[in-house]
Amino acid sequence: MLYLSKILIANQELQNFDELKDAVKEFARQGEMFLRFDVKPPFPDTPSDWEDQLEATFNSRY
Repeated sequence: MLYLSKILIANQELQNFDELKDAVKEFARQGEMFLRFDVKPPFPDTPSDWEDQLEATFNSRY
């Protein structure tokens, strides 16, 4: 189980929501099967539908 907080902690250099989406996709490519949202992304450009966007990014994988 992959938690969003784990991604954020492991990638503290992320500057915006698009970079977070890239990181989520990379974790998915490494074989993670499930993504849980335990925190809200701290970026000013985080959209209101951030959960849907990250879920779609995670599920697209490639």
